[in-house]
Amino acid sequence: MNVKIENSWKRELDMEFQKPYFIKLVQFLKKEYNECSVFPQSSLIFNAFNRCVFGDVKVVILGQDPYHGIGQAHGLSFSVPSGVKIPRSLINIFKELKSDLKLDMPTSGDLSGWSDQGVLLLNSILTVKRSIPGSHQMQGWEVFTDAVIELISRKKRNVVFILWGAYAGKKGLKINKDKHMIVTSPHPSPFSANRGFFGSRPFSRCNDYLVLNKKEPIKW
Repeated sequence: MNVKIENSWKRELDMEFQKPYFIKLVQFLKKEYNECSVFPQSSLIFNAFNRCVFGDVKVVILGQDPYHGIGQAHGLSFSVPSGVKIPRSLINIFKELKSDLKLDMPTSGDLSGWSDQGVLLLNSILTVKRSIPGSHQMQGWEVFTDAVIELISRKKRNVVFILWGAYAGKKGLKINKDKHMIVTSPHPSPFSANRGFFGSRPFSRCNDYLVLNKKEPIKW
């Protein structure tokens, strides 16, 4: 495995990496990557952290686990590399973006440009076995990403947490609502987008809050 995480995150999470659950998680992942087809490739497991350093985090968009199809996952929640067919949930995100901010529909599903502006595109579970969604649940990733959310909530101020769906919403319990903004709605999946995701205006609400708190808005 080739796993690297950006230095500011490494400092902030150093104690977490030394805990028994994380050591056990690493052992599990080494075996999985050696014996199975696992996404994303190991060098991209911490891509969200490497593209958005701790000091720059202004927004967190929380997903569940990576896409499980070939070529889709690259370590950023909801994002796929440029040139890869845009998944249906991301198409719905782009539809809401167009409706909310009157922007043209993006032609690429690569959200790296959001990361580079301080949007942490974080999945709750950072790896998945090919074609088996949820296959790396309950191995330790949920504990780790809870710690990440608690860290951001504790050490930073005026961060926007965008939590789509019931699974992400549960993570909101880790967030200090007096210091941060939490935006919740149903998931953008085709199965739930019409139940309140469309029309929820997460992008304008996020930027209004950032501007109110003297932060640069995101160029979505």
